[in-house]
Amino acid sequence: MISATRRWLKRNRNGIAIGAGVIGATYLAGQYVLGKIQEARERMQMDRIAKENIQRRFEQNQTDCTITVLALLPTLTENVLEELPVEQLTHELQQKKAERLARASGEGRSEASSMQEGDTVSMSSFQTGSFIHASQVQGDGNELGSRRTKAQLWNEVKITSVTRAFTLIYSLSLLIILTRIQLNLLGRLNYLSSVISLAQPVPPGRANSISLEDHDSGSAGNGFGNDFETNRRYLTFSWYLLHRGYAQIMAKVRTAVEEVFGSISPNEGISAIRLSDLVLAVRRKIEGSSEQERYATRWLPCMLPPREEEEAVLIESGVMTPTPSSPSQTHDERQLGEEPSIHIDTSSGPLRQLLDETADLIDSPIFTRIHTLLLGSMFSHLIDAHVIARAYPQPPMQSPSSSISGAQPPRIQELDSAVTVVPGEPRVKLANLLAIITRQAHAIGNGNNPPNEYLSTAEAEVKELEAFAALIYASNLDQNLEEKQAASSESGLKASAGVGVSDVGAEHVDEMIESKLESAWTKVTGSTFQSR
Repeated sequence: MISATRRWLKRNRNGIAIGAGVIGATYLAGQYVLGKIQEARERMQMDRIAKENIQRRFEQNQTDCTITVLALLPTLTENVLEELPVEQLTHELQQKKAERLARASGEGRSEASSMQEGDTVSMSSFQTGSFIHASQVQGDGNELGSRRTKAQLWNEVKITSVTRAFTLIYSLSLLIILTRIQLNLLGRLNYLSSVISLAQPVPPGRANSISLEDHDSGSAGNGFGNDFETNRRYLTFSWYLLHRGYAQIMAKVRTAVEEVFGSISPNEGISAIRLSDLVLAVRRKIEGSSEQERYATRWLPCMLPPREEEEAVLIESGVMTPTPSSPSQTHDERQLGEEPSIHIDTSSGPLRQLLDETADLIDSPIFTRIHTLLLGSMFSHLIDAHVIARAYPQPPMQSPSSSISGAQPPRIQELDSAVTVVPGEPRVKLANLLAIITRQAHAIGNGNNPPNEYLSTAEAEVKELEAFAALIYASNLDQNLEEKQAASSESGLKASAGVGVSDVGAEHVDEMIESKLESAWTKVTGSTFQSR
């Protein structure tokens, strides 16, 4: 039996060898295919987890931005209200009116009250729902000593009330964008650090998926995305806008308001279309009358301090204590024996990289585009939704179909639009319009009782704002480490964004910006970007 089996094997050894080879090859090929399928499944699952992770972190980051703006806004509002005390001026006007009425009643001139009827209406509308700052109440005695005339007071009320509301709108818009830039830059670094710590070792074949390498620092553990002290100092630079930059904005706004509104009497009747035209005229003087002028307008000096003042800002904001040789250290601090901090050199290092990237973003055309859209939304909410809707008689209600087809677009969102004055339009005294604007200034600067309707409206209408945040958040996530190291000496996001200051004169700069925003939005959220 055994010898017969041996003879059979000897006769069929070639066929057996071939069969065994075929079976082995088939098994190996099957295992290889199964391995590739399993690897592809794992890769797809990791990609899905990574995308869900970045989307969840991104959405949380935007919520944090809104909360941060609301937390910083009361400080900004406090400073602006103190600089532009409209309520103090109206209180002085009220006192003057009371003195005139007292004199008139003492002399038995009953007709004097009828002469003041229009003034009474205007003053009562100013006082309804108004807020008076504590410092304004304390300063009433000194201000009353100046004994300004009624005309001078009304002119000051006119300029101050419009300047205050517009300054808050411009400052709020810049604060929104600055906060998005800061938190999304730090959020990107923190995301990279956390992903690296959770994804080691990196499986093979990950070159074409979302990169998990820390392109912004040399290592995961020592990257400045995890440096709390650097992050804290970097975020502190928003202090400059809240305490210094707003004054530059206010001076620019006041000059434009005086040029546009200066010759208009508070008793003059203003139509809704003319009011929109006046607001557009102020915006053109501040932002620029053409697209090229708007892209050339620099807002960086209002948002970040010059390099030579950076350490002083950190000291004044309380993040750092002065060095022993610094004149900023007070006598009380020296007596208390407070330990001075080590001198912080902001000319290099992680903090310098963050500040430079922030400055590049602020000076980019994409920033101007987002800033213009935010201003258009908030100005429209102020003038169309509040001033015009409350002060002017509204047209009769239309059916849904006719209202959709005949609805008028917001009047002041497009700076290049032309406004045509229609004869016979209803007119309202400018003084009554100023009363609404005065009260709305407190709604613009509302950070203590959220939600802030202006902030909520701007974030809901300007989808490009979140796309801009996505552009920052997704920047350099999928570039390899060598490319990042080669470009580390350059301004990171400006190079990767593809739209620089030199592109301002291009014919289709808006289209270029929209393309970049759409690409970044799709990358971070996985959904289609719908621009305005």
